[in-house]
Amino acid sequence: MLSYQQEAFGTTGDGAPIQLYTLSNANGVQVAISDYGGIVTRLLVPGRDGNLEDVVLGYDSLSDYLRASPYFGAIVGRYGNRIAKGRFTLDGVEYRLATNNGPNHLHGGLQGFDKVVWDAEPYRAADEVGLRLGYVSEDGEEGYPGRLAVTITYALTNRNELRIEYRAETDKPTVVNLTHHSYFNLAGHASGDILGHELMINADRFTPVDEGLIPTGELRDVTGTPLDFRTATAIGARIDDDYEQLRFAGGYDHNWVLNDYDGSLRLVARAHEPTSGRVMEVYTTEPGMQFYSGNFLDGSNVGKGGVPYQHRTGFCLETQHFPDSPNHPEFPSTVLRPGEVYESTTIYRFSVR
Repeated sequence: MLSYQQEAFGTTGDGAPIQLYTLSNANGVQVAISDYGGIVTRLLVPGRDGNLEDVVLGYDSLSDYLRASPYFGAIVGRYGNRIAKGRFTLDGVEYRLATNNGPNHLHGGLQGFDKVVWDAEPYRAADEVGLRLGYVSEDGEEGYPGRLAVTITYALTNRNELRIEYRAETDKPTVVNLTHHSYFNLAGHASGDILGHELMINADRFTPVDEGLIPTGELRDVTGTPLDFRTATAIGARIDDDYEQLRFAGGYDHNWVLNDYDGSLRLVARAHEPTSGRVMEVYTTEPGMQFYSGNFLDGSNVGKGGVPYQHRTGFCLETQHFPDSPNHPEFPSTVLRPGEVYESTTIYRFSVR
């Protein structure tokens, strides 16, 4: 039976009350979403034995998310990923953003969409239950031009799909690149490293980066590199190979140029955890996907149930436009103008093998 529940999840530092919405489907799958940051705090899916496990990293309390979170489960914007030196030029005007990742701008800045309170409205339909989130990012917020009105819709279906729909409109030319930042571990969030997960990414190319993880502009063929996941391969099989790109990132933290991009929804990735049998397929309308292997996790983030999240205990598959696109006119454009509508859809579909 499709259902939703709402409960108090604490208050922000300035006293705003935060709610947690739990969506459930007929198969026992549950996803809990906070209206602070649009954060997926919990995602229960069955394994081969039918047992439900929470397959996303996160915290038990709002206070932990407020104190220190590496974007666990959050909506990321206005611009997911990095913008070099926190600067870009649009229509001849240079805009300067916060530099919150060394010399670069990351995931929307000091107070990106992961740190704002969204208006929330749960709903139930014939074959899905969901949560609509709305936020207006005012002109100049974090240095970005334009008043940006954003709607994010999370939907849980009886096909064990978590669908995320993004929509935005602006009153001035601006740049937009929204994504979702769950850290997945299909064996369960407390089960250890993710190196045994088998991953397929439908991409012939990736965008190499410099030492600051900014794209060079090249679209490099994955053939013969540790970034070739066109055939399902264990994440840990080549992660420590002596390859410059892996050294720069401490593992995988790269954008793949997804095949067959035309704006339609298609299968771009599949992760399989052999012990539990859980499979997660990723479908998206986006041209790129950042695969991050949890390289910066070091045990300092003590998560749900008091579990310290150690090195590489979660992975992210962040569907997106390419990093630093505003400074690379050869990349697919992230410019949004008045009268246009930014629309994007990503589906995480769960099954067992």
